Amino acid sequence: MGDQAWRGRLGPAVGIAPGARVDKFEIFFDLVFVFSFFNIARSTAANLNGTGLVHALLVLAVLWWCWVVHTVVATRIRIGEGFVPVLMVAGMAALFSFAVAMPQAFVNSRENRIGPIVVAVSYVVIRAVHLALFLHIVRDNPAERRQLLRYAPELTLSTVLLLVAALLPAHLPDPGTAHLVRDALWVTVVLLQYGTGLLNRTWGWEVTSAEHWTERYDLILIIALGESVISVGLGSDLLSQPATWPGVTAGVLGIVFTAALWWAHYDMIGPAARIALHATLGRARVLMARDAYAYLYLLMITGIITFALGAEGIMHDVAEPGVPITEPAHGPDVPMLFGGVILYLLGNMLFQLRTLRTLLWTRVAALLALIASVPIALSLPGLATLGLLTAICVGLVLAEVLLMSDARQTLRAAVFEERTAHETHEAAYRARWHGQPPGTT
Repeated sequence: MGDQAWRGRLGPAVGIAPGARVDKFEIFFDLVFVFSFFNIARSTAANLNGTGLVHALLVLAVLWWCWVVHTVVATRIRIGEGFVPVLMVAGMAALFSFAVAMPQAFVNSRENRIGPIVVAVSYVVIRAVHLALFLHIVRDNPAERRQLLRYAPELTLSTVLLLVAALLPAHLPDPGTAHLVRDALWVTVVLLQYGTGLLNRTWGWEVTSAEHWTERYDLILIIALGESVISVGLGSDLLSQPATWPGVTAGVLGIVFTAALWWAHYDMIGPAARIALHATLGRARVLMARDAYAYLYLLMITGIITFALGAEGIMHDVAEPGVPITEPAHGPDVPMLFGGVILYLLGNMLFQLRTLRTLLWTRVAALLALIASVPIALSLPGLATLGLLTAICVGLVLAEVLLMSDARQTLRAAVFEERTAHETHEAAYRARWHGQPPGTT
């Protein structure tokens, strides 16, 4: 009775309409993901080695699966309406705890047992919130309740495995074995999660609003690109030391090549893919949404975080007072910078291939140029390395602007026509509030 009372006061859950857009609470929820991406990058930069990078990728993969499940829930109900925000605040708190404890997820469990446990328990709470919302969604539909059972093995095993990964290593006598077991459990969780998504095919859900789905993922990609901008600023360290011309120049180059990578997706590929998802219906739409957005966006976001770490290291060396401007970049910074951009473009090309069934030769040329430039960049000063990468990325943008102007204009005409029709429909609907017939002022 009490449960029904507070739900009644807050209002019922509201379903997603076919033309729904992202609501304000979802953007508020994304603030925790801003911090999560930031903390992954910061903890990895503090311990930048092969093992640390693998651990960061495992955490990112598990975090991203939480995001995917969250967006699946959001395809059915409005996250910011009725009683749902109350549950989502609990999920946000758990996600924030997960992000705070992430740097300790792989520490020696004998020295710090709290960090791994907080990560595991926070993950359990996040998944419990999603499960509660799913159960509410399918409460009146026996067929969907049976469909929900397909999630049961993944949900149960992934939460149990993360709890075991947090608790078991402390009880193993050999630290090396303990770390190996812990890492193997995390790898198993990732394989279980993404394998379940592939095996279950359409997962028993549907994408009611293609607009909402595409906008949701486009916003999270912008958040990840924002992390690269933060990394450029942290690497320049202009707040704690005097500005230098090399440091400012490197910062400008970092912003320019990040903007070029933004353009590479949002100028043509993103809008065209949105239209393609709108034009696809039923099971084919769900499979496209899963493959292109839930899976391939992870490649792009991984690439962004990787090149952000490389850019931060190079920026730090360039902006450091007393370091000669001719000093080549050190350590893994250059491979991470170029490798991250390569991974981002590769993910974007696969995204284009999955949604549009096309592949731009300019992207292939840029990818080959980046691969060929890595040996050259390893011997260049840091500032020249950033300049070389920026030249390739900007060259890609200029080539597509100049050589594909007709395709770009056609796409923009289609988008403008769609928006005009949508706004006309909205104006006609709102005219009823004033008792006016459609088309009058």
